[in-house]
Amino acid sequence: MGKPTATQQAMVVFGALAVGWLAIEMAFKPWLDKARAAMDKSDPARDPDEDAVVKAAETAADE
Repeated sequence: MGKPTATQQAMVVFGALAVGWLAIEMAFKPWLDKARAAMDKSDPARDPDEDAVVKAAETAADE
């Protein structure tokens, strides 16, 4: 085996980054899920009242 090429080195680095990312996602999954849910709730474009109205309208339409 000769000297590794730039492509091989890039693939090794990319693979290491992917494995590291997956390890972090799995290790901190509960905390990340809570943080992502909090960010979804804090969306300024989202109207919580509208969600209730839409659900009520869908329920009424189904009846």
